[in-house]
Amino acid sequence: MPTIKESVSLVSLFVHSLYISIRAKTQLIARPAFARLEISPDIRKPQSLRNSPQYGNATSSRDHRNNSGPRGGGDGRNSGSPPGRGARNRHLGERLGPVPGHLHPAHDAENPLDWPTGRKWMVTDVLSATGFNRIMVSTIMAPALTNIAAELDMTSTESAMALSIYLLATAFGPLFIGPMSEIYGRQVVLHASSIWFLIWNVLCGFATTKGTLIAARFLAGFGASAIYALGGGVLGDIWRPEQRGRSLGIYLLIPLLGAAVGPIIGGFIAARTTWRWMFWSTSIFQAAMIFVSFFSFPEPYGALILRRRAARLRRETGEARYYTASERLDAGRSTRAVVARALTRPLRLLLFHPIIQVLALLSGFNYGIMYVTLSTFSDLWKGQYGQSVEISGLHYIACSLGELLGSQVGGPMMDHLYKRRQQPTPESRAMLMFFGIVPAWIGALAYGWTAEYRLHWLIVDVGVVAMMFGMQLSSMPMTAYVIDTYGEHTSSAMAATQFVKSLTAFLFPLFAPSMYRALGYGWANSVMALAGVIISIPLPVFLWKCGARLRAREASTY
Repeated sequence: MPTIKESVSLVSLFVHSLYISIRAKTQLIARPAFARLEISPDIRKPQSLRNSPQYGNATSSRDHRNNSGPRGGGDGRNSGSPPGRGARNRHLGERLGPVPGHLHPAHDAENPLDWPTGRKWMVTDVLSATGFNRIMVSTIMAPALTNIAAELDMTSTESAMALSIYLLATAFGPLFIGPMSEIYGRQVVLHASSIWFLIWNVLCGFATTKGTLIAARFLAGFGASAIYALGGGVLGDIWRPEQRGRSLGIYLLIPLLGAAVGPIIGGFIAARTTWRWMFWSTSIFQAAMIFVSFFSFPEPYGALILRRRAARLRRETGEARYYTASERLDAGRSTRAVVARALTRPLRLLLFHPIIQVLALLSGFNYGIMYVTLSTFSDLWKGQYGQSVEISGLHYIACSLGELLGSQVGGPMMDHLYKRRQQPTPESRAMLMFFGIVPAWIGALAYGWTAEYRLHWLIVDVGVVAMMFGMQLSSMPMTAYVIDTYGEHTSSAMAATQFVKSLTAFLFPLFAPSMYRALGYGWANSVMALAGVIISIPLPVFLWKCGARLRAREASTY
């Protein structure tokens, strides 16, 4: 077992290697394989280019339709400001105005929005599969906490900490990983975080002290959190708004299935072999996913593709006039200033954007309640119904079934309702949140009171199915609203909401056992359902009524 000093050295070496790989990745500008997508230089010159004699005015000759809001729907088809007087048509590709950084010409092979559908689903599936594994690790320990505590001399509080510390890391990881993906691209961040997660998850399996296990779990969770920061951003990069329902359904379903399937697999591993195989088996799966992603996850971030195109044109022509709108905005800033602004963006969004605050509160409460259920469900069947570890784990199938139904109903419904609107806006998503309120909180009441009176297990599971179905149905429009609203900065916006979600997922299960002991399953779930109704009804109405005005006001603040 490595000592603390050796572990610190290992971390330092890995961080240094990661830094070198990122620098190499960003400095390598490969010649793109497309010819039609080019950079549209803006009329206004960046500070660093004002003295260039080769600079010329240029803009796009296309007349694109305009959508309201800071990101104009985020679909890469909105207009910017009209061209300046005397502007000459140059290279088309990036629209000007308030929404910089999108690839523009329709049907361009290298525009992620115009990728073949098969490639889009390949990227979505790779992202979802690696998310399944990373989130499964968050709950796989639950059935084996007693065994782990006995072997590593841990108290019940310490063993609960070993389980939930992973979720705490997923609160802080996206605050760093999300902005980095907006600077260096999604691809390199996904690969680096996958390797980081793999290293620390393997170390969890070799832990011989409680301190090593808890520390390794936290660091593994930090790497796993990339899936939360990258997911919404990647889907916004490759899917148009009217297509995001189905892709969101798959993306949100598979990782959530991981949270529900984790205890099932963990229960059988704990009963058949050592708990260490929980970490080793998931590490083997993660290694396979890393290998697959290296060959099947192309860079989907449009802003980075444009920056590479601009750099290539500058290099080939020797002219300084080719640059992207995002480069113009960052002109005159040092690399440190650009990175600092990016790293603070999630917190600025969370502190100063009411849209993010509302969505973080809604999704955070739902996520916390979901993890209360996941963390205590096995105890219900072992303690109240006297079932074995393996059988108690099988009841998590009810959680998976509810999430599966929610994604399969919610995704197509979102796309259908969005397409029916003549002028769809992000606020079109807000009212869809109501479809999940009734089944979610009626299901919570049914689960609580049927468990309180120890009714047949099937009735209890039906209540859980309804609860998870409603939560999945509510969460999908929230994610779609963020993607539609924040476009190029979706990863930072998702990081802001994930910060609150992960904190509630970490904190709520800590008081859940005491709450159930004091109130019983019936009254405890009634309190949570009442709080859910109070939160879930007025906040979507607020977004519906005030969302467009807030988006217009907040357009220049990120």
